[in-house]
Amino acid sequence: MTSTATSYAAADRPLTALLDTVPPTGWSRPSPCEGWTAADVVGHVIGTQREFLTTHGVDLGEAPDVAAAPAAAWRAHAERVTEAVSDDAVASREFDGFFGRTTVGAAFEQFYVWDMVVHRWDVARAVGADDDLTDEELDRVEAGADGFGDALHMEGICRPALDVPADADREARLLARLGRVA
Repeated sequence: MTSTATSYAAADRPLTALLDTVPPTGWSRPSPCEGWTAADVVGHVIGTQREFLTTHGVDLGEAPDVAAAPAAAWRAHAERVTEAVSDDAVASREFDGFFGRTTVGAAFEQFYVWDMVVHRWDVARAVGADDDLTDEELDRVEAGADGFGDALHMEGICRPALDVPADADREARLLARLGRVA
């Protein structure tokens, strides 16, 4: 198993567990992502991962039907992605990325696994589930945000940072940095 697959599995376990608890009526609830429902967030994560991996020559098969069953679509997608990123030939494939020369695995971990953690919080918030992030997840999100620099607030990534009270906890400060209210 590659380090990319290990990171993906660590982010997938709590995301899948959350998605499996969402009641049918929960999928249409608005998320913290403006204009997106909980189901839209799942569709976004699937879509962006598919786009990235297929751009780099990975055949993920037919896209799962998020509208019909978001949790089932996620599970089918995650299974295919796990298989792909477990292949060292895929993970070690080099390309010129936004931040310079990198590999498919490194870029996938840096952004797409990071995105899974952030959007799990969004779905949890949308459906009223436990949205607390672990210290390890906070470390990942913070390292990712630090690594993105000014690109963090480019169109389509995160909204502008929000102000928080001086006594806000780490999670609230970090989410505010991503344009989210904890």
